[in-house]
Amino acid sequence: MRVVLVALTGNSAIAVAKFAAFAVSGSSAMLTEAIHSVVDSVDQVLLLVGEARSRKPADDAHPLGYGMEAYFWSFVVALMVLLLGGVASLYQGVRHILAPDPVVAPGLNFAVLALAAVFEGVSFATGYREFKRVVRGRETRLWAFIRLSKDPSLYASLLEDMAALVGIVFAAAGIAGAAILHVPWADGAASVGIGLIMTGVAAVLANETRSLIAGEAVSPVVLARLREILRRDRRVAEIREIATLHLGPRAVLVALTLEFQSDLSVADLSRAIADITAAMQDADGRVASVYVRPTRNQTPPPDSPDERADEPLAESDAPAHDQMVGQQHDHRADDGDEQAGNVQAGDSRRAEEVGENKPAHERADDA
Repeated sequence: MRVVLVALTGNSAIAVAKFAAFAVSGSSAMLTEAIHSVVDSVDQVLLLVGEARSRKPADDAHPLGYGMEAYFWSFVVALMVLLLGGVASLYQGVRHILAPDPVVAPGLNFAVLALAAVFEGVSFATGYREFKRVVRGRETRLWAFIRLSKDPSLYASLLEDMAALVGIVFAAAGIAGAAILHVPWADGAASVGIGLIMTGVAAVLANETRSLIAGEAVSPVVLARLREILRRDRRVAEIREIATLHLGPRAVLVALTLEFQSDLSVADLSRAIADITAAMQDADGRVASVYVRPTRNQTPPPDSPDERADEPLAESDAPAHDQMVGQQHDHRADDGDEQAGNVQAGDSRRAEEVGENKPAHERADDA
């Protein structure tokens, strides 16, 4: 949240200065940069909207919460960058290449770009410090973190700040080429370059958020930790299935199909499920809901006609309580542990942040 607010403040101030410089100089690159800053400001507002809506408590219409709202609004941000930023910048660039206008007052343009670089640098530094805090000093590359993170508000801000800094360099080069080196098309070419950068950022954001919206499981590291909890429980005879789903940056759904020991009573079975749920939520604070489908280990004698040893309990076999037991816990915690753990696993599509082996009480709230 703090990263987004800092970026919003900086981009809003920069946009005003860039539009003023364009009004004086007529530079296409400066106009493109102004558009870029306006789009970034709108994007930060949308990310804040998504962050706020994703924290709404669960209700009857959304019993598992609103965490996926963060992913939807991040996808809207990607479309905004592409349509309002990239396309507008490319149009301006091509138009000024075909019919270049002279650039006046290059000194004013350079001064505004220098000021913009300071603001964007501060915003990027804030996001980078948050990235380092999340990975807790581990050797995790920034690009890997962006691709593997499940927190769109952080990786979107980092991407946009990096693109803005590169865009400032392009704009300065274009203005210098047109005003100092007397290459008329350089200003328009810089606008095209900025437009291509914004289009690339939009493509990365859209692809990463698309995967999150489609539904992603936890990282192999976290999955192994959940499996180990089940293996240590002697009441579990066999682990049939573990299915996980991210319901948002700070919420995970776990669905289990477990074969329990045949000598467990209904009360023992309920106690076992409650213990498993508590252990998983203690291991990873993002585990918001745990659903268990229990079966029983009931191997019949060799000559027995009823050879249903591995079948789930049906209504005729056990009370409805034994057929599906769900333990829900609307608990949100930091997303630091899973991201970097995924980077260490290597095979994971995206990471859960580092610090997975720390106890739950040592985790900080990354909200």
